[in-house]
Amino acid sequence: MKVAIIDYKMGNLFSVTNACRHVGLDPVVTLDQSQIMAADGVILPGVGAFAKAMDQLTRLNLISVIKESIGRKKPFLGICLGMQLLFSTSEEFEKTDGLDIIKGKVVKFPTGYNGARVKVPQIGWNRIRGGAFAKPAPVMAGIDDDEFMYFVHSYYCIPDREEDILTTTRYGSTTYCSAVMHDNIIATQFHPEKSAEKGILFYKNWANLVKERASTYEQPA
Repeated sequence: MKVAIIDYKMGNLFSVTNACRHVGLDPVVTLDQSQIMAADGVILPGVGAFAKAMDQLTRLNLISVIKESIGRKKPFLGICLGMQLLFSTSEEFEKTDGLDIIKGKVVKFPTGYNGARVKVPQIGWNRIRGGAFAKPAPVMAGIDDDEFMYFVHSYYCIPDREEDILTTTRYGSTTYCSAVMHDNIIATQFHPEKSAEKGILFYKNWANLVKERASTYEQPA
């Protein structure tokens, strides 16, 4: 299965590419619209600032192809900043409009809790819990509730719809959405490609979804 990893010059492309290859996918790192539309699945990775990322997506004319891929029900995976960009707005530095595919906002972690300072950004391992584990989530098969995944971020997502929440995580005083599942979209604030065995299992599960759904989404004319 061919998957397009969108290259807007702000992604952790090497480790994402290796993870895809490890689970039997055929990844291509690209900003070419025809390659993105022809792929069986699409990944939007990302590290860095929200506003700059939106500027890059606009400048490289990638917004329309992202929305069209999602609209055709192609399996779509957002990672870290790639998850945040799917939301309506971010308050990072100044209010910035996102892709508005998942309704909600991106806000900064509070830096204090019970009189103690909370280190921001969160860097390291933390648990993912609950959320939509109560409903069918094939991408989480074999991954225990309360599993550790690897995080690096200062901002987190607040979906308008609770039913979009796939997992939650607690950091300091904040319990936040650490992954979403919305139609054909899976997106994670954690980095599964940096999360050891269970992170690779996550990629394997997503690869299975790509294979299962390859014949069901609408191909471009």
